[in-house]
Amino acid sequence: MNTRAGEYRINLKGTMEYKSFLPKHLPPNPAIEYDQEMVELLSKANRSVGILQGVSSQVPDIDLFVSMYVRKEALLSSQIEGTQATLDDLLDPNLDDNTNLEAEEVINYIRASSYAKQRVKALPISSRLLREIHEILLAGERGSEKNPGEFRRLQNWIGPQGGSLKDARFVPPNVNDMIDAMSDLEIFINQEDALDPLIKIGLVHYQFETIHPFLDGNGRIGRLMINLFLMERKVISYETLYISYFLKRNRIEYYDRLMEVRSKGNFEQWIKFFILAVYESAEDAIQTIEKLVKLNEQNTRLVENNVGRAKKTVKLVLKYLEGHPIIDIKKTSAALDLSYNTVSSAVKQLIDLGILVQTVSGQRNRVFAYEEYLQIMRKDTEY
Repeated sequence: MNTRAGEYRINLKGTMEYKSFLPKHLPPNPAIEYDQEMVELLSKANRSVGILQGVSSQVPDIDLFVSMYVRKEALLSSQIEGTQATLDDLLDPNLDDNTNLEAEEVINYIRASSYAKQRVKALPISSRLLREIHEILLAGERGSEKNPGEFRRLQNWIGPQGGSLKDARFVPPNVNDMIDAMSDLEIFINQEDALDPLIKIGLVHYQFETIHPFLDGNGRIGRLMINLFLMERKVISYETLYISYFLKRNRIEYYDRLMEVRSKGNFEQWIKFFILAVYESAEDAIQTIEKLVKLNEQNTRLVENNVGRAKKTVKLVLKYLEGHPIIDIKKTSAALDLSYNTVSSAVKQLIDLGILVQTVSGQRNRVFAYEEYLQIMRKDTEY
């Protein structure tokens, strides 16, 4: 079978024979056909991304907001692959002492994303950069046997868990074809062209998932590349667009639409789906930021109007909560360089105002949650 997207080639012989997919170079040939639906979707998506950019720039202390968004994207992207962790797991102030393997995978994603954001200032999006990111993503116990930081040297496949090559739903390029395809993709990513950046990264994401160059972590690396590319191209300045929000909710359709490109060469249906994902994710992020800003203003007024001499300290703890909405007093006092008793007093006042709630009883290791904030951020993070 030969399509606009690629063709299958026969590998090995006899009982060992199998077919792997050989993708064609990007951009597609014939070129992408822009019908009215695609043009309208693209216009809506670009407009919403522009509004998100504006809204993000007006957020007080954007770094605190971004740190939460990065955690949420990391969680959602990992959940697409079956990771069973929650937002509360990631925000546990005693996470270092209680880390489970599920949460560790998400934390690795956060570290990889942070590394990529800094590294891309010196290195273009390339095979080298992706391998460096992959090494961080797969650090630790679970990833140690999956060649962290290296492209695969074996044939992989996509299919039912525990299945074999013969049960595969899709077989990516063989190792030699994969190396060539990644080289071609790197050229496409970095060459100048007239493609809208949203369409270009949609094509890049499809191609990367099709090449599947790693033994594990391809989906997470492929989704991490989306924000990285859009930031490099200055489409967005802040990591407040978490596209995994949409892809997780439409997981089966996500995989089916990728397969439709491979089987029929229908890039247009995939690009429309991808642009819709960008649009809905941007709209959701705008609404989330607006709710968080409103909550910030509401609770700042509460503190301003109801706290006396300790107002400055209480405001400091409130600000800290926007990056760490689940706290204990000991770690918070260390982070803010304040005495235990000072933070304890501020926490009590925030409880009295209804801003904080205690989540763990007892005098030792008491944990407090900024529950209204968490309710906003938990949306769509259940697994």
